[in-house]
Amino acid sequence: MRAIFLTGTAGAGKSLLCSVLLPWYSDKGATVASVNLDPGAQNLPYEPDIDIRDYLDLTTVMQNYQLGPNGALILAADLVATRMNDIQEALDTINPDYAIFDSPGQIELFAYRNSGPYIIENISAEGRTVIFLFDSTLVSTPTNFVSIALLAASIQLRLKAPQINILSRSDMLGPNLKKVVSWSSSAPKLEAALYEETKGSAFQLSSTLLRDLAKSGISYELIPVSSTTRDGLLDLSATITRQLSQGEEMEE
Repeated sequence: MRAIFLTGTAGAGKSLLCSVLLPWYSDKGATVASVNLDPGAQNLPYEPDIDIRDYLDLTTVMQNYQLGPNGALILAADLVATRMNDIQEALDTINPDYAIFDSPGQIELFAYRNSGPYIIENISAEGRTVIFLFDSTLVSTPTNFVSIALLAASIQLRLKAPQINILSRSDMLGPNLKKVVSWSSSAPKLEAALYEETKGSAFQLSSTLLRDLAKSGISYELIPVSSTTRDGLLDLSATITRQLSQGEEMEE
């Protein structure tokens, strides 16, 4: 089994991408299983094969621990790790070629709590990769682009797994698509755009962070993907294949 973890900010389109990748792989003859890791998910655009909500009930967590909705979500996110054996046993029963893990909408509940890194590290898989979704509606300005790129780098360092960065909902950018993609592949173009957008200390901070990202060797070059039009899925699946076949996990 090969594991694909979908991460990104709330509303970036993780669940929708999961709903598109499932038939993409099954249509090519592969067996694929979906795993919902969001205990607070309500209306998913797919039917999970394995659903953390079958093991964790937010209402029960609220009642048992006398917590409000936000506190219950945080605790439930921590409790996800305690159901690791249940998730693994269910996956072993299905025995898929690919398992696609749909992480919680609030990225901090997965990446910055203990459960996310624990699941990625301990899931039994021949290969694993993390897909980070750059929400096209958030990266349409240079400053926002740098901010999300920093978040993507932080997630990669936190989860310690090979990461693929994509521009989700790319169809929503219209004529601005080429410009945003060019920022991801050319640091000078992004820095020039930063200078046009902002001056003074804000520019100095943004450009310094951008240069530090480039020096670190962490790539933020994006694959434009639209779950609506299916544009970019071929490039994404090819990159996933290369990553899972050849990618090496980051060292501690």
